[in-house]
Amino acid sequence: MSDTHVDPNVVIHGAGAIGLWIGGCWRLSGLPVSFIGRAGVQREIADNGLTLTDGVGRRIELRPDEVDFSVNPKALKRADIVVLAVKSTGTADAAKEIAKHGRKSATVISFQNGVSNVETLKAALPGFNVLAGMVPFNVAAMGNGRWHKGVAGDLWAEDHDVTRALKERIGDRPGKLILSDDMTGVAWGKLLINLNNAVNALSGRPLLEQLSNRDYRRVFAASQIEALEILKAAGIVPAKLGPFPPNLLPHIIGAPDWIFRRLVLKLQKIDAKARSSMADDLAAGRTTEIDYLNGEVVRLAHKLGRSAPVSETIVALIKQAEAGVELAWEAADLRRYVLYGHKGARGFGY
Repeated sequence: MSDTHVDPNVVIHGAGAIGLWIGGCWRLSGLPVSFIGRAGVQREIADNGLTLTDGVGRRIELRPDEVDFSVNPKALKRADIVVLAVKSTGTADAAKEIAKHGRKSATVISFQNGVSNVETLKAALPGFNVLAGMVPFNVAAMGNGRWHKGVAGDLWAEDHDVTRALKERIGDRPGKLILSDDMTGVAWGKLLINLNNAVNALSGRPLLEQLSNRDYRRVFAASQIEALEILKAAGIVPAKLGPFPPNLLPHIIGAPDWIFRRLVLKLQKIDAKARSSMADDLAAGRTTEIDYLNGEVVRLAHKLGRSAPVSETIVALIKQAEAGVELAWEAADLRRYVLYGHKGARGFGY
């Protein structure tokens, strides 16, 4: 590593579940890491310390005095690297805070859901080095200062001098980086997988239980088929992020249970504690990221003069849930409603 990249100060802006996981892992690598987040998270860590666990038995423990946590965005002034992990709904506000308090020429890495955050940040942060990142796993708050990574996977980031230096510094430790020069493809590849977030939230069930039910998976598969058709029309090629190419994903996801268990559940470790971040948001009464997941498919379709009836229906159901309508759909009911409940959604075979 060159002298300019030795021990950069990393500030995690939006230190919720994902931000704490990234920062805690990178702190373990010896990087100077500080956190900016909510007062409730600050109190929880002050009382319990920070503990990170995962589905393969890994456990990282930091004492309260080892976690530099602030609720004040002024802490951004120390950052050489800002890891942005706020919800996509908070991107514009976070950009204003970075512009006000951050140092020009600092690097901002967006580890957020969706495909549009990086462009939003670049427009709002001239003079900053804005890079794309991607998180392929879920992290759940377990209480008493513990956050649990329930799905396997490693962080992705845009190939750049800064991220190459980070990759070298972190090595093969938890929080390691995979670099890519096609983050648009990576973002859309991840979004195809994230289309299950809303299905999981509507099911009211843990991720493993929901994915074990074929009717829930059929809704997920139909949303992927629709998105893939729209991406093809737009000339966008989603990246292959796991063992299967994107065009095969819906056929494997919608397959009979015995095939799905053999091809997916044995390869992709999902433990019983895992749930989607959207389910967590609904449970906490927070606005979800639905506009940055299924909503991105809808926007791209409309841009092309097309419709996206499956995602449009799912967006509407999540908006109802955000408004306080209690929805915990049984699998067969959700499949019938989304795929056949209105004329526009017919034809997505699963």
